[in-house]
Amino acid sequence: MSIRAGLHIRGRRGHPEVRGAYIRYARWLRQNYEFPIRVPAYLSPGDFVTTMQGHRCSASFFAPWDQTVEPYIRIATGDYPQLRESEGRDNALAAFLNSLSHEIVHYFQWVETGEIWERGVVRRASSMVDRYALTVDHP
Repeated sequence: MSIRAGLHIRGRRGHPEVRGAYIRYARWLRQNYEFPIRVPAYLSPGDFVTTMQGHRCSASFFAPWDQTVEPYIRIATGDYPQLRESEGRDNALAAFLNSLSHEIVHYFQWVETGEIWERGVVRRASSMVDRYALTVDHP
């Protein structure tokens, strides 16, 4: 059995502007980072997603115990219109890119060690988005 690889954005029910920004960002991520185990990112139309532990959050990463089982990311996109209204389109989309990047950092931790932790994740996620921002005019 071969292990599937790559980052894939899924979820036509997610907000279309966020989905478009994620598709563009994922293309860049695949060119700049390796995704040795497939990780789909599912977009939800709601304001939050619920983790397996019952916590509500804007995004989550499911890290299975067994690395032959594919992990996944879930991201809520329903609050984008309010964020766009208060912060503007580019800043709102940048916030969503940061959320995806945060979960991708957890994916990299899991691939490398089988564990996830929070220390340094925000800085590393922001660095990823900052690198991407140097290559595009708008998210």
